[in-house]
Amino acid sequence: MWMICKKEWQQFFNSITGYAVIGVFLLLNSLLLFVFPDTSILQFGYASLSTFFDYAPWVLLFLIPAITMRSFPEEYKSGTFELLKTLPLTEAKIVWGKFFGCVLIVLTALLPTIVYAISVQLLSSNTGIDVAATIGSYVGLIFLTTVYTAVGICVGSYTNNTVVAFVAAAFVCFLAYSGFDAISKLSFLKGTYDYLIEVLGINFHYKSMSRGVIDTRDVLYFIGLIAVLLLITQRKVSSYK
Repeated sequence: MWMICKKEWQQFFNSITGYAVIGVFLLLNSLLLFVFPDTSILQFGYASLSTFFDYAPWVLLFLIPAITMRSFPEEYKSGTFELLKTLPLTEAKIVWGKFFGCVLIVLTALLPTIVYAISVQLLSSNTGIDVAATIGSYVGLIFLTTVYTAVGICVGSYTNNTVVAFVAAAFVCFLAYSGFDAISKLSFLKGTYDYLIEVLGINFHYKSMSRGVIDTRDVLYFIGLIAVLLLITQRKVSSYK
């Protein structure tokens, strides 16, 4: 499994594209946090990274599909997947290896954002940032990225076209993150099933963690969703001919 994980890592960073994707991600977040007047934390008058955690899920909608879009489609298209299946690896190890490889790449992109928290803390003239809320938000963001990654891996296992994999993964992530919230706000659902539908969405559990409280129910939701997505991927990979 770790051989597959290492392969994903090396494949992504073997070209300038990988560095460019992460660079654009960090640049866009920096512009949102410190430059654009409508979102700049310098305009708020208090130390908070709420802007970053509010916009990061939307930026990641494009970053993560760009990372996962080659995992299976490139293997299918180039014919290396047949060689991969000849190795002494189960389908589960192949899927989880690709998943962890992509997760490590995403975490590598997120790691430099800790500089944002340090910068805000140093710039603060009062008590500084809310450490508990910031840690909770980062934990929620990590779970969010792992779900997005699982979606990208799952969607990519159904096509050999990287562009289709990118667009489809971004669309499914968008629906999973905000679609349930939108449906729950429909007038005929208010007061009946609106809360139940909202709970099914990623945003509900992400916002819950962003308050600084790590609830077991939120953790189980993310873990369960990842497991289901990767199980679907495993079944698809097993049936691939």
